[in-house]
Amino acid sequence: MVIKIMGSGCANCRRLFENTKKAIAELAIEADIQYITDIMQIANAGLMRTPGLIINDKIISYGRVPEISEIKTMIKAAL
Repeated sequence: MVIKIMGSGCANCRRLFENTKKAIAELAIEADIQYITDIMQIANAGLMRTPGLIINDKIISYGRVPEISEIKTMIKAAL
């Protein structure tokens, strides 16, 4: 599983990254978590608002920071 957190490096982007790492740890699964701040990569992914959460190249969430429990649900749905 490849999980990408996309954003400019703002506080919300960092919070989404930390929440995602905690969700992965609580689920006890392996995932490649990438934190991408390059604006061209973000635009090429099709994100209009950050922060963005992408799982296996599918945009799952954008423009907000989901809670850890919500991220866990999103990850489970992508398994």
